[in-house]
Amino acid sequence: MSSFRKLSVLLLVVQALGSWVDPDTPEEAQATVPLSPLDNRTYELVFSDEFEQDNRTFHDGNDPRWTALNKNDYTNAALHFYSHDNAKTSDGKLKITTEEKVNAYRAFNETTKKFFMDKKHIQSAMVQSWNKFCFTGGIIEFRAKLPGDAHTGGLWPAMWMLGNLARATYVGSSDYVWPYSYNQCDRNKQEAQEINACQKVSHYGMEPGAGRGAPEIDVIEAMQGEIEKLPNTNITRPYQSCSLQVAPGIERNRPELGHKPKKGYWYTGMEYNTDSNETRSELNPFFYGVTLEHEQKSKTYQADALSANTGLNDTHYKEQHTYRVEWDPPEEDGSGGHIRWYTDEEFVYSVKGSDLSITGSEIPSEAMYLIMNTAVASTWGFPAPCPSGCKCSCFECGNPDCACALPPGYCDNFPASFEIEHVRVYQAVNERKHTLGCSPVTRPTELFIKGHAKRYMEKGDRMPLQPVVSGGAYCSTAGACEGFSTCQNGVCVCDDGYTGPDCLAYDGFYTNENRAITSVPIGWSKVYVPNGMVALIALLAFGFIFAMIQAVKSKKSRHHYKKVENANVFENDGSQSYQHSESPKPEVVTYSVIDGKLVDK
Repeated sequence: MSSFRKLSVLLLVVQALGSWVDPDTPEEAQATVPLSPLDNRTYELVFSDEFEQDNRTFHDGNDPRWTALNKNDYTNAALHFYSHDNAKTSDGKLKITTEEKVNAYRAFNETTKKFFMDKKHIQSAMVQSWNKFCFTGGIIEFRAKLPGDAHTGGLWPAMWMLGNLARATYVGSSDYVWPYSYNQCDRNKQEAQEINACQKVSHYGMEPGAGRGAPEIDVIEAMQGEIEKLPNTNITRPYQSCSLQVAPGIERNRPELGHKPKKGYWYTGMEYNTDSNETRSELNPFFYGVTLEHEQKSKTYQADALSANTGLNDTHYKEQHTYRVEWDPPEEDGSGGHIRWYTDEEFVYSVKGSDLSITGSEIPSEAMYLIMNTAVASTWGFPAPCPSGCKCSCFECGNPDCACALPPGYCDNFPASFEIEHVRVYQAVNERKHTLGCSPVTRPTELFIKGHAKRYMEKGDRMPLQPVVSGGAYCSTAGACEGFSTCQNGVCVCDDGYTGPDCLAYDGFYTNENRAITSVPIGWSKVYVPNGMVALIALLAFGFIFAMIQAVKSKKSRHHYKKVENANVFENDGSQSYQHSESPKPEVVTYSVIDGKLVDK
């Protein structure tokens, strides 16, 4: 083999082991053809996880791609607790298990404004790539088998994307940020959007006058349950919801849940599948968004959901199926762009940039990360309205007081396994709108997250994400180490291209990251210093130096030296010292410097 060919092969191996592409991805999946009409671009694989290595775990710091949460979920009337133990790989799949298990947690009473101890009786998992792998634009493909029984309500499996400025279930990070995709200065709305286009001063490395947020794209949210006619739709359970969630939303004359919108008061232009009953999709009349209420009225805002439903069947809960979104961001001026949903390559739904004109929102251009989870919530698949004579105040299996509030067969549906076979992301070659990275140049997030780190943490956390551990287990013999590792000096060391405590995960990092420059000179790279503060420090330093020079000149001008005549000159013969007891002590001057660790709070 020639030296050139050897080098080429070596580079291919390095690329496979040193990027976000899983080396287990089949050759035929290294590229894809877009299903969107009129899109003739070439798409190449930029991220994948095939989950072929069994026994991978996703505790914080265990994996370069994913983090499994270990916390309570405070959103959407959740009945579950997320445990990192409920997500692991086996049989070549990521398995998210939902089971009956009691967890005590610290809850907060909004009325009394006090914390109290509470319990949840369901344990599940959420796996997310927040602040690890993000992308802007491209094609995302999940292949998965949905959990539980297709005709038993209560489970809420989802695969979705969220802007990196908000971390899913960390409500402190999402308020006034989720799900904004809005870049206009509206003085009546600016207080409800934390990073709005009315701001003319740069903060946290962000462009002044640019509205920012964390929009949401739901690839699939699955609703299972008994087959029955639902109001104002031909779609029956089980069904798949595909949604774009954006803000600001429509505030007046909103459609009622279960009813179709009045003409002229909702978004128009969205496309649905009308080919046949099997692939038919329709507007989702059961979810139009939520109102995020705050005591200060000017900070209350409406989030909208542009959502469509399409029917599923038993095979989606027994076999693997492919769920796909093709997302093209807008132009720099916010115009254009589209999102198109497909299931098993059948078109489901689309939203174009022009469809959002009623509010001025845009197709997302924020860097987004990937999320997979199974939730359980009293607002999803449970009896609604609450049955007559039932309090619907508890949802515990085995408790007779709660039975009336539970869906039929609900307690027999556990444990349930959500099984994901692969996750793949493709981007168009040489497309400037398609970028990789969680803090891209045009939409930076890094400094904002660092400056508001507590929003992205639970109480007791030292940092939002732990560094990924690479090996480190103690060993005595060569065969004592697990995974792809060897025993060296009593410690398991991961082979090249592998990482994680058990060396079971392929390493992952950007080879062509679009990233905003966030370092600051003089060792301040870990601290955010606003441009205005840098200018102020420079001005103060200049003024200080100038004042010192003037002071020295002034001091010199006050001293006049005269020639000493007929003075006695003593020669030092060693018997005398030049030291004079009455001489004044030298003046001690202490100079203060400005602390470099300045943070814009």
